[in-house]
Amino acid sequence: MIRIVPISLALAIALRAQVPQKPPDTPPPLFKGEKKDQDPNGRAVEGVVRDDKDAPVSGAVVKLKDLKSLQVRSFITTADGKFRFTSLRKDVDYELRADFNGQSSAAKTASVFDTRKLLVFTLKLEPKK
Repeated sequence: MIRIVPISLALAIALRAQVPQKPPDTPPPLFKGEKKDQDPNGRAVEGVVRDDKDAPVSGAVVKLKDLKSLQVRSFITTADGKFRFTSLRKDVDYELRADFNGQSSAAKTASVFDTRKLLVFTLKLEPKK
């Protein structure tokens, strides 16, 4: 005995499979799991430091400067070149820069106009000229 599936159901399933899914507004975090020190009302900045050959840099110093108070926080990158700053205020711009063995990255800005809770940056070290 053959069962006939209603055409509308089969058509809906086929169309759903063809609809592209919208990518998330925020890239997946580099650090897995919820951080205990993360402020639910704040935001976080994370990323990776890379050298001129695009390899991750372990032991680089990433500085995060609060552009309102001029306070600077530092993070030494992990073995895979990653860094993370949490509990950042949403109403403050921050500047990021990495340094390692006489090399520095260009400054990047985490702006108050970027409303994502997680900002991800790649800081590329450039040899001094």
